[in-house]
Amino acid sequence: MAKLSLLFLSFTLLSLFGGCLAQLGSQQQFLWQKLQQQQQHRLRAKTDCRIERLTAQEPTRRYDSEAGYAEYWDQNDKQFDCAGVAAVRTSIHQNGLFMPHYNNVAQLIYVVQGQGLLGAVIPGCAETFETEMQQQQQGSEQGSESQQQFFDRHQKVRQFRQGDVLALPPGITLWLYNNGQEQLVTVSLLDTANEMNQLDLQFRNFFLAGNRNPQQSQGQQQEESQSEGENPSKNIFTGFTDEVLADVYNVETETIRRLKGEKDQRGRIVKAEKFNVVFPREGQEEQQQGQQGQQGQGGRNGLEETLCTMRLRENLAHPSRADVYNPRAGRLATLNSQTLPILNFLQLSAVKGVLYRNAIMAPHWNVNAHSVIYITRGSTRLQVVGHSGNLVFDGEVKEKQLIIIPQNFVVIKKAGDQGCEWIAFKTNDNAMISPLAGRLSAFRSMPLEVLTNAYQVSKQEAQSLKFSRDESTLFSSSSSSSSRSLEKPKAMEYAWDVIKTVV
Repeated sequence: MAKLSLLFLSFTLLSLFGGCLAQLGSQQQFLWQKLQQQQQHRLRAKTDCRIERLTAQEPTRRYDSEAGYAEYWDQNDKQFDCAGVAAVRTSIHQNGLFMPHYNNVAQLIYVVQGQGLLGAVIPGCAETFETEMQQQQQGSEQGSESQQQFFDRHQKVRQFRQGDVLALPPGITLWLYNNGQEQLVTVSLLDTANEMNQLDLQFRNFFLAGNRNPQQSQGQQQEESQSEGENPSKNIFTGFTDEVLADVYNVETETIRRLKGEKDQRGRIVKAEKFNVVFPREGQEEQQQGQQGQQGQGGRNGLEETLCTMRLRENLAHPSRADVYNPRAGRLATLNSQTLPILNFLQLSAVKGVLYRNAIMAPHWNVNAHSVIYITRGSTRLQVVGHSGNLVFDGEVKEKQLIIIPQNFVVIKKAGDQGCEWIAFKTNDNAMISPLAGRLSAFRSMPLEVLTNAYQVSKQEAQSLKFSRDESTLFSSSSSSSSRSLEKPKAMEYAWDVIKTVV
């Protein structure tokens, strides 16, 4: 009997051990597959980065419409080709509607100014919002009119505001509407080298509505669209015949002509004075996002694993959102896949930076990503050094200008007299930087003996290199004689930022 019990116990332990091994094997297989996917992404994103000189850039093309305009940076420039990205700045007037369209690439949109509504139609997701509407109908007796009620159903419409980052996968239908009291300005990063884009390294808009821009000739548009693929003169329905579309939608041919926009000269952004759409109010949405964020802390959860329920928006403007704060220098707010899980799918991230007057961001390099920096306010003095030790950029980058910092290039930022604010888009969902000065720097982590022998300095000098800055990443200017006296005013400036945001 004892032998049988021992045999049974041995069999049970072997089964449990085998099950554990199987589970570990499946986990290792999953991690290996994930590593292969990341490797595939890295190999897919490799482009030509033989850059000898960087430049601060402004948009090179502008396309005007009835209710706004879009500006494109030259994506054929060597710097954009190196990073494998494109960039667009859009300005939408009050009550302006940016026509429904989809793109061939993943994108991050930063809201520089204003507020609006985002429609993101995800294939296969449920229509969870319903609006009661009335429709006029002609009666049969003496041309009398009657009203008929019906319900319009649609997917979720999201409210966004200044400081928001919108994360959008490729291939989903998008539209934007300015429901605020001022101009809506956004700047977008489009990741053309992402593995989800299987066409080429060109960014393309596929519009579902609209036609050629009113202030450009057809010949100019054809020439520009053939060279860039950025501003096609017609929407996608114009390529189909009227008979086929009329049969598909079961409507009159005249409706199909309107669908094609044959006589529509308003461009891509049009006026929409009457615009009644149901969407969750900001307070309700913030509460829902907060609950999802708490559930998602420490790993993924079921709600964040489907595109239909993923959060697409996060605000980085509020001072309390900062991950790094120095009362004498400024703050940094990071957005990655840990805080917005959809970024794991897009392989993108962002950083909102604020530097006070003459403050400095420590020299650093991006460990695993390119960085695309757009200045939203003020100006900054930048110095960038490449792998050969050559200075590839030394100059001022002003408001509304953009500059690309390739991976591993070392950069120093110093704010101008008016301070500086920027948004940095990163081509990795968990982008990392490695500082060369300060409490978290490479110098601080190396032994003194390494520094003394590497730089032929005394131990006292090496100690100064390691410990002279106890700040982290953001420094007040040591060259300013009044740097210590600025501590109180900058703390007050931070507090005032909080008060203004709350009010």
